[in-house]
Amino acid sequence: DAMVSTTSNIAFGNAYKSVQANNINGSVHIGLENTLDRLPRAEDAPFNSYAKQHEPTCLPDTRVDLLQEIYSWADGQDERCIFWLSGLAGTGKSTIARTVARSYYDKQRLAASFFFSRGGGDVGHAGKFVTSLAVQLARNVPALKRRISDAVVERDDIASQSLRDQWHHLVLGPLSKLGDSSYPASLVLVVDALDECDSNDNIRIIVQLLAEVRPSLTGARLRVLLTSRPEVPIRHGFKTIADSKHKDVILHNISPLIVNHDIATFLKHHFKIIARECYQTEDWPGVETIGLLVQSASGLFIWAATACRFIQEGGQFVTDRLRAVLKDGSSIDSSSANDSSSSDSGIDEHFEILPEQRLDSIYLTVLRNPVRRYRKQERKRWYTLIRETLGAIVLLQSPLSTSPLAQLLRVPIEDVHRTLYELYSIVDVPQDPNSPVRLHHPSFRDFLLNRKRCNDNSFWVKKTGMHEKLASRCLELMSAPSGLRQDMCNLLNPGALRGEIDEKTVDRNLPPELQYACRYWVGHLECSGRSVEDGDATHCFLEKHLLHWLEAMSLLNETSLCVRLLARLQALATPSNSTVAKFLYDAVRFVLRFVPILAKAPLQIYSSALLFSPESSIVRKVFVEQVPQAVRVISGRDVEWDACRSVLEGHSREVNAVVFSPDGQLVASASYDSTVRMWETATGTCRSVLEGHSNYVRAVVFSPDGQLVASASDDSTVRVWETATGHCRSVLEDHSGQVVAVVLSSDGR
Repeated sequence: DAMVSTTSNIAFGNAYKSVQANNINGSVHIGLENTLDRLPRAEDAPFNSYAKQHEPTCLPDTRVDLLQEIYSWADGQDERCIFWLSGLAGTGKSTIARTVARSYYDKQRLAASFFFSRGGGDVGHAGKFVTSLAVQLARNVPALKRRISDAVVERDDIASQSLRDQWHHLVLGPLSKLGDSSYPASLVLVVDALDECDSNDNIRIIVQLLAEVRPSLTGARLRVLLTSRPEVPIRHGFKTIADSKHKDVILHNISPLIVNHDIATFLKHHFKIIARECYQTEDWPGVETIGLLVQSASGLFIWAATACRFIQEGGQFVTDRLRAVLKDGSSIDSSSANDSSSSDSGIDEHFEILPEQRLDSIYLTVLRNPVRRYRKQERKRWYTLIRETLGAIVLLQSPLSTSPLAQLLRVPIEDVHRTLYELYSIVDVPQDPNSPVRLHHPSFRDFLLNRKRCNDNSFWVKKTGMHEKLASRCLELMSAPSGLRQDMCNLLNPGALRGEIDEKTVDRNLPPELQYACRYWVGHLECSGRSVEDGDATHCFLEKHLLHWLEAMSLLNETSLCVRLLARLQALATPSNSTVAKFLYDAVRFVLRFVPILAKAPLQIYSSALLFSPESSIVRKVFVEQVPQAVRVISGRDVEWDACRSVLEGHSREVNAVVFSPDGQLVASASYDSTVRMWETATGTCRSVLEGHSNYVRAVVFSPDGQLVASASDDSTVRVWETATGHCRSVLEDHSGQVVAVVLSSDGR
């Protein structure tokens, strides 16, 4: 298409701004980039993000056969559009994914990439999965940029809709308009570590959505490389997909000879670097030692990488560290041999050492190494510091840099620096002080939280206890004099709009540790296993700082999250008729009523929201002193909250039927617009839109266990849907006319 760019002055309201206008085939598209900016994206998702720039790709002469198999599949005519690469932790899945992504990026054939990471903030969940892919597609595939931008304009609330709706509207829809002639060669989409997504339901949905990729739907030939551990939700997800749609390779089943060759190549490469840096001979440490290290690795590249980092950090003591690693490996072998020889059968059986045991052992070697030079009392302090620092790093719901981490833990930043300095082989500490601290590999998280694997109580982190500590610290940060307060950004204008507030102003007044506390304190409280009771720290915080927290969340553009967080707190309140439970019920009603105002004007919470809350509102009574004295309501204020809890808007035609799920958590609605919508009763949020009927939907019903929904339509069909994923499980098509009613048997079958 011919495209002419012109610059002109276009009026927006009362302000004139110079904007870029693109004239495409006679229609003016103003700021395609600005349109794409409406889509939330996870900055760390792409393989080549700033945070991942130091992550390795495969060395030459390693993974040769496997990479060739992937490239042949991607470039060939295989009808299977998904290549599922699964394997145990530490077998090198992410490195392979990065290598493939880099290869196709350099060829300008990478559609997009998303690298999940548990506890990685936006890359730890699926909330920005589809929108991040859509933004990358628009930028990597020029022919898609206009189509995706148009899709955003067409449905400007698409980012708040279900993953399935986002996928169809932002990805499959635009791709379907690409002809084969636009991209005769295949485009490759890389999704890494899907098992690290925090929701099993969303994992299943993503597997099902990726399975919809096929030439008949996408126009261009799209290939999906998916890597993960062989976790249950993913295996079950693939069980619902025909074998003809996906190709599977299990990484830890590849011949040990091939894997050992690749690990030996990896070790030789890194020991050459270590030898140069530490003034060792060129052939150090020798072929025999490399062989022993390969044996200790037991097929795990992460073992080899951790060992190399640990040895390299030894500086002039590299030989001592190498001996420690070798001794560690031999001690496991001898221990296993003893276990075997002392077996009850009296037979000298071969005792297999699990790769996981090797990995656990080297992690303990790294953790114990600094302790040797401390005195007894110093060791006790070191153990506490390392447990709390590493416990926070592995359980944070979004990573923090060293200074906010120290603030959150309430320890001197020097202590955090010293602790992390000793642990560079397992923790990645960027030189940029503003970049977050991350684990080199997620397997360390699994190790540290598992008491059987981390069998030294000096280092083992009790998950619930650490979450409780983090929740407590979040509340302390928000409640401190330097924490939450009214008009945090000193706007001095109750009518100030959020869109007019500079992000630098927000960041200056809400430092990273305070932003973290606002977003994630409820999550840590849930994971601690603690309830919310009258007079406890949570109750006291809410009665003093609820409005300040809502203001802060508005400044962080997280107002829509508040209803869900308060509803989750409601579920923790005991007993259900307690004072705090009643307060939380009222707070949910308060936020539901005023969400649109709070999202647009943070300070209106103290005026409009409080002023127009009912006389009986508990929130209004608690915070009535914060209502501006210059304003009062003469008439029109309700006495009680009205019976309408929320208005569910989204259908484009009349609604024919509504039904609650058995547990009362969901509402399903059937409409003349040929869709069924699933809503969360607590928040009024539309969870998914079930599309497939071609005519009016007359009736809808839940199965007794709430796992399925059935819908009846004038298109002569009944459809059965999975509640969790929105996936259509079956279509019943034998009717010859309208279907006006539907019921499911008591066993849901």
